[in-house]
Amino acid sequence: MEQQGALLGQILMAQGAINARDLDKALVAQQQMGGRLGTLLMRAGALSETQLLQALQVQLQLPLLEVDVAAPDVEQLKAALETTGADINWLLQHEVVFWLHENEFYCLADDPFSPLLNEWLLRRVPQPVQFVLARRHQLDAALSKLKGLWQEQQDDIPDTQDVRQLRELAEEAPVVELVNNIFSMALEERASDIHIEPEPETFEVRYRIDGVLHNRRTLPKQRYYAVASRLKLVSGIDIAERRLPQDGRIGMRINGQDLDVRVSSLPGVHGESIVMRLLPKEREDLQLDRLGLLADHLEQMRALALRPHGIILVTGPTGSGKSTTLYATLDGSNDGQRKIITVEDPVEVQMPHLTQVQVHSDIGLSFARALRSILRQDPDVIMIGEIRDLETAEIAVQSALTGHLVLSTLHTNDALSAFTRLVDMGVEPFLAATPVIAVQAQRLVRRLCTHCRKPTAAPELYATQASEWSRLALGSEEPEQWHRAEGCAHCQGTGYRGRLGIYELIEVSDRMRNLVLRSASLPEMRELAREEGYRDMFLDGLIKARAGLTTVEEVLRVTSLAS
Repeated sequence: MEQQGALLGQILMAQGAINARDLDKALVAQQQMGGRLGTLLMRAGALSETQLLQALQVQLQLPLLEVDVAAPDVEQLKAALETTGADINWLLQHEVVFWLHENEFYCLADDPFSPLLNEWLLRRVPQPVQFVLARRHQLDAALSKLKGLWQEQQDDIPDTQDVRQLRELAEEAPVVELVNNIFSMALEERASDIHIEPEPETFEVRYRIDGVLHNRRTLPKQRYYAVASRLKLVSGIDIAERRLPQDGRIGMRINGQDLDVRVSSLPGVHGESIVMRLLPKEREDLQLDRLGLLADHLEQMRALALRPHGIILVTGPTGSGKSTTLYATLDGSNDGQRKIITVEDPVEVQMPHLTQVQVHSDIGLSFARALRSILRQDPDVIMIGEIRDLETAEIAVQSALTGHLVLSTLHTNDALSAFTRLVDMGVEPFLAATPVIAVQAQRLVRRLCTHCRKPTAAPELYATQASEWSRLALGSEEPEQWHRAEGCAHCQGTGYRGRLGIYELIEVSDRMRNLVLRSASLPEMRELAREEGYRDMFLDGLIKARAGLTTVEEVLRVTSLAS
């Protein structure tokens, strides 16, 4: 098989996939180290796998697996092996899969231009072979099927393997390429987290997309050790330690995008579970008007962010978008006239014109210690990543009482439970009530895909909310646009693409402070909040479902835990 057509670099430039600087750097690297141009560009983070395949299709005029040619099944693999007498060991070693379908031979290979492969095919296969382009995970899936035909089980990575061998394994080119492809595919699918989960004979790569986990690859266990070693090496984790949890961080460039990756490893029965949180350095959603706040909540939050002092608490479980809300609120209050300092563990998004402090508990830099120090830095606004203990809570309260605006998060199910949580920590009721000016609870629901959503009738439970709708005078001026999820190529068949928040926001009045001071029950506080115009997250979500932004099923899914 010979390369043909226009040069790959020219095609990529014409498609707008890379710029001249990326190409020049890759060509220099190719001259110095050799290798394929597309692979070098992917390793440098300048190119995604999808962009490379699109260019290769133009250059080579080859079909694409699962688009132009169906993926091989086990019977087709067997037919090719029986016809040619090929050695499975050789195929696995050289990462080659070929199959027989309707008297035509097809071939997938990690390197289809390899002279060794083409010589082998000429000797073994009695007719011309159709090469097929595929993503790396599709090649891995085909190799797994091939390996399933090979009955002998192997385990080339014993537990006694030393650090030197692990490092060598992590630096091998196929391992580097596989890990880069895992990150590249995650970014293409808008994943927020990557989960590497070992099983007895395989390991899974799962992506959290719009808050829901999706299995994207199942690979042989032999590859797990190499992948785990590579991730631990580049994130600064002790590569030889497999018995204790560890945390690390990676700064990288993937698909032309700068990325911070937070890495956590946790020992399990079958190996270490590795979870990576993807944190793009440039975020377009860090603005209050892009989070899904309705007009009244948006106006309230903007006004609260400009208040001179007090505490604003954002509550919700892990992964509910609390940090994003805080960053967007800071962005809205960052008028250049106020000193803003944050204390975080870790710093998730680096923002301009802010002083951001990273907590390091292992060296004694806790939230409380950092807060004591930054009060001597003459701040106007302080953001605390999370109020976790009494000491941090007391410093936050004192900061608000002495003329600072404090923003922070708590883990509670609803907004009003924030007061109960502070009191449970040991904060006196009068100190919990006096400085807090607003509490907001939130969840994230998936947005309906605008390409495939279908109109539907109003749900039965909509009628049960008629009294609440009337009380708040909501929606009368807007037409009903109920929709259901369908599924298409744009949303990977889920029916949803992206997320938005649903909220309950309570601006603390004097009457509410009096209830907190006398330790009133949650039902009492909730009743007062209703009198003052409060709506809960379920109703906020129902308004957005009525507008066709999400579905009632999504709202029920995320709010049933909060009810």
